[in-house]
Amino acid sequence: MQFPGQGKPPAGIIFDADMGNTIDDALALALLYGFDGKKEARVVSVSTTKSNLKSAAFCEAVGRFYAGAVSGAFGSFSRTLPVGLDDGGKMAEDTPMLTGPLSKTAPDGTPVYQHGIRKLTDTAEPGALIRNAFTAQHDQNCIVILAGPATNLVKALSVPGAKDLISRKVRYLVFADSPAEFHLKPDVAGAKKLFAEWPTPIFAAGDELGRELAFPGASIEKDFAWSQAHPVADAYRAYRTMPYDAPSWAMAAALYAVRPQEGYFKLSEPGTITVSDDGRLKLAPSSGGKHRYLVFDPAQKERILKTYTEVASAKPVPRLPRFRPQQQQQAAPPKPPVKE
Repeated sequence: MQFPGQGKPPAGIIFDADMGNTIDDALALALLYGFDGKKEARVVSVSTTKSNLKSAAFCEAVGRFYAGAVSGAFGSFSRTLPVGLDDGGKMAEDTPMLTGPLSKTAPDGTPVYQHGIRKLTDTAEPGALIRNAFTAQHDQNCIVILAGPATNLVKALSVPGAKDLISRKVRYLVFADSPAEFHLKPDVAGAKKLFAEWPTPIFAAGDELGRELAFPGASIEKDFAWSQAHPVADAYRAYRTMPYDAPSWAMAAALYAVRPQEGYFKLSEPGTITVSDDGRLKLAPSSGGKHRYLVFDPAQKERILKTYTEVASAKPVPRLPRFRPQQQQQAAPPKPPVKE
């Protein structure tokens, strides 16, 4: 919630992914919560297009981890967000990066990573969730990251009046362009609609970035070791036999989204991106185009990987409520009467 006189907060991040299909989505979410802890951004909406309850449960478990559960017993506000889930009409299969962390138990048999998602009604309708997140942001203080099919964003885009709302609230959209079979191919029609109708600039983090900037697997054992239980580290170990380095499409998108001014990437000429029937993107250059590709810069590789590992593995930081003291006192519920 925003209050008059407090000034504009860091940009609100809307993160939509197909969580559970590729490990870079989990790494990107850790990166975003790391930036959140540094007060460079605020994670305000998380949703998944993977029609699987464990996909949504993992997203919530990561949110709870960064709210203090497991990682530290502090009280935190506005970090455990409702998770949007596309039901897709048919539930998708479980994957090891989801089942591994979610099945982990403590010595007493209780789950290490808590969540409240047991059935579809425990999740949010993604189109409405994303639209509400737009509405809650200051003008031009929202950034959207898409790391999966365009299905959920198209639902938000299709709400009456959404284009005007997006134009007013959103600075830009950053899309993680992994191989088409992961992100665009499951919903080519949605991707075509998104790139044709989305009203703000779009930056695409191409497949090249994911391959050239692979997340170093050694960081999982070294930099995440401050916590005996970390859901993203456990997901990484479960995704593939260790050791391995993971392509980082979604991380590249998240990094540019939060720090566009840092010069991590070069930019292509502006143009218009179109989507082919097989889910591949093509940029047609034009001076007035709103779309650009992020381009790999070898000179920035070590700097980027250092940022990936340091920020993604950072310890959670409690977010204090954005109330002024008087507002906080007014907002507090009345104390219950003392029993005699």
